This record gives sequence, structure tokens and C-alpha cells, in this order.
Amino acid sequence: MAVVIGLTGGIGSGKSTVAKLFGALGVHWVDADNVAREVVEPGTPALARIADHFGADILQADGALDRARLREIVFRAPEERAWLERLLHPVIREELVRQLNPADYALPYVLLVSPLLLETDQHQLVARIVVVDVPVEVQLSRTMARDDNPRDQVERIIAAQISRDDRLQKADDVIDNNQKVVDVERRVGELHGRFLEMFGSGSVD
Repeated sequence: MAVVIGLTGGIGSGKSTVAKLFGALGVHWVDADNVAREVVEPGTPALARIADHFGADILQADGALDRARLREIVFRAPEERAWLERLLHPVIREELVRQLNPADYALPYVLLVSPLLLETDQHQLVARIVVVDVPVEVQLSRTMARDDNPRDQVERIIAAQISRDDRLQKADDVIDNNQKVVDVERRVGELHGRFLEMFGSGSVD
């Protein structure tokens, strides 16, 4: 079984972009955001529970979850967010573990890409933590431009995540994503080489 390395960062930090750079080097990676969407697809038990709790108007006309509406509700009501997390976190974790064990995989490590790695028990799945870091103002501008969300909503999302300082303190390695792409690529290559050396023998020390 390959060693699991956690890749995290605040919203808008560019985790997926960095994960794709590792992927280009042959590294298997699983995005917890994608898994979080998969476990609430139409027909899943989790979606049925959500519809029972929040009402049928939390669903779109095609039966899919209205994620924007749900996000607005839970970031305005902490008790609803807590209920949703109690429901989804165990389901997501189980699916993550399954996807982090690819068949016929040659490299000694895989990546778990998760914005909530440090806020949930997902950090227990990893042997090392890599933080993708950008200033908070960059998080705000990137997320507002990407998702067309108002600034106050993005600020609430950032406030719900671990602080930038705390995240950096928990990091084993940091990737500064507020620089040129070529510099980020170079840093990813350096870490990839180090991880191959560190974990090639199966050691996690």
C-alpha cells in the first residue's frame, strides 16, 4: 500500500492545479471535493437524508443537489453545518480510503487533496502534510472570480477553515502558489523527488 501524503490549502489557493502537476509526474491523487460530490449524487443514501432534513427544495429539477443553496444555508447556520458534517464526513472518509488504493500502481506514495484535511479526521489518513499557500487576499480574489460568489460569502468560507497561520504551522512542506507557474512546477518536482527517496523503501520516518 502506498504512503498517503495530504495536500491542503485554503479555498482559492490552487490545490487542484498543484495536484495536476503531481499527476503529470505519474502520482495518483484523489480530490476530497470530488468525492464529496460523488457521495451525494442522485440515488445515494446521503442525498436522501439531506433532502429529508432540508426539504425537497434543496434539490434541483433533475433531482441533483442544489449545492449553492445548501452552501448558503450551512454557512449562515452553524448548527446545520454541524449536522451536515456529521452525516457526510464518515461517508466521504470511507470512499477516500477506497480510492486511495489504486490497483497496479508503481509509485510509493499517493496524494489526498483536501481543503478540510486539518479540520476533519482526514489528517489521520496521511503520513505527511503539504500546504499550498497564498495570501488571504489572493484567496478572496481568486474565489470570487472563479465561483462568482460575493465577498462576504467567501469570507465566511475562509473563516470556517483553519487559519492560514495554523495551517502553515502544521505543514511538513509548503508550496508557495503566489508565484510564477514555472517556479511552482520546480517546487513540485523537488518534493516529488524527495518523496520518492523518502518512501521508496516503504519507510515513513
